[in-house]
Amino acid sequence: MENSGKYQNFYFVGIGGIGMSALARYFHASGKNVLGYDKTVTKLTEALVSEGIDIVFEDTINPKIAALKPEETLVIYTPAIKQLHILDYFTEQGFEVMKRAKVLGLITRNTECIAIAGTHGKTTTSSLVAHLCHVAQLPFSCFLGGIAENFKSNFLFNGSDISVVEADEYDRSFLNLSPDWAVITSTDADHLDIYGDPATIQKGFQDFADLVPEDRQLFVRKGIEVGRKCVTYAVNEKADYYSDHLRVEDGMMHFDFHNGDEVIPFSWHTPGIHNVENATASIALLHRHGVDFETLQKGIAGFQGIKRRYTIHSFESGKVYIDDYAHHPTELDAVIGSIRTFYPGKKLVVAFQPHLFSRTRDFAAGFARSLSAADELILLDIYPARELQENYPGITSDWLLNQIETGKKEVSSLGDAFSRIREKDFDVLLTVGAGNIDTLYDGIVDWLSGEMISMNEQA
Repeated sequence: MENSGKYQNFYFVGIGGIGMSALARYFHASGKNVLGYDKTVTKLTEALVSEGIDIVFEDTINPKIAALKPEETLVIYTPAIKQLHILDYFTEQGFEVMKRAKVLGLITRNTECIAIAGTHGKTTTSSLVAHLCHVAQLPFSCFLGGIAENFKSNFLFNGSDISVVEADEYDRSFLNLSPDWAVITSTDADHLDIYGDPATIQKGFQDFADLVPEDRQLFVRKGIEVGRKCVTYAVNEKADYYSDHLRVEDGMMHFDFHNGDEVIPFSWHTPGIHNVENATASIALLHRHGVDFETLQKGIAGFQGIKRRYTIHSFESGKVYIDDYAHHPTELDAVIGSIRTFYPGKKLVVAFQPHLFSRTRDFAAGFARSLSAADELILLDIYPARELQENYPGITSDWLLNQIETGKKEVSSLGDAFSRIREKDFDVLLTVGAGNIDTLYDGIVDWLSGEMISMNEQA
């Protein structure tokens, strides 16, 4: 990063965020002194502490903060946090304070940057691109929006020539990047609290596309208009690169990848048409980058997925438990659609935690349609994240529940959700959402495992 050499200390305000923690790991791997604050202890913050990063959970000026000097310290923060005493202190004392996206953007200036954008699919695609770079032994570092199972992390340092980054559209953060290669997976409306309307978010993605130099490559899912020359990819329809002949055999997903007149077979453990679409983009990009198809076949077959992206546990009892991060109607459609495809006729119980009052309000009709596909639904209270309930009067899970057509449905707190789940009769259980519903995961696995050893698949 430009000018990073003058700083020995890097203080992260909101270090437990998935994007913030990847940056923290980058500077820690670079030999810098990394410290940070977060409001709650999580598995991710515990992992960072175990790696040697100093984290506090109280918004106070402790001796270590007081000992930091402005000329030696860069303060990095996430716009998702609320006003904090620590942040005010750094500003008042004359420290350089920068948004996470700006810092990541500076890192990409000095590397050959591969940036993956899209309202859906960017975490899987960026993790897959990073995994394929690793298999191809390319000199890269990656900054991911999820925990890649192949790396057991959201960050990996294999060199500094190439950076693989997840390009976040929230707060227009991706416009800080300097992409040489890019993928746009989807441009569905989201973050309307930031963009206001679908047309404005479309303009945001067009602005991102314009950051890619004309002599480099921009890969766009067929049907997305970005107003400039690009390479298209698709599934089950012709494009510059496309995949078809999807089928499941011996527990594996198989598909054919088309490179002009050349057809290359691929297979992996990851279900879902949407995931084959992500794979198609990744294969196309790495092939254009000079990686041969034999290496790409090996990489695709060995991809273990991302934590909380269609994580599957199958049990000797015949029950299946799936956990997923989906928090938008389009994502819910993809997850539930895959379950219905691969487990036809099975009884599906869904426990869903809406994420943000604004998103629940803006996409209520879509959520109602998606969730009506469940046989039974446990709808958790809305996870507020950065928002306050008082600013969204009437927007509650009870309000959303009334719009859902599933006959058996109920609202539950997170604290009561596990006991409600245990009362249900199901073949397939899906817990889904981007808040703290993931805290149910270990208990559910232990309960369904009993004394038996489960077969854990990551897809």
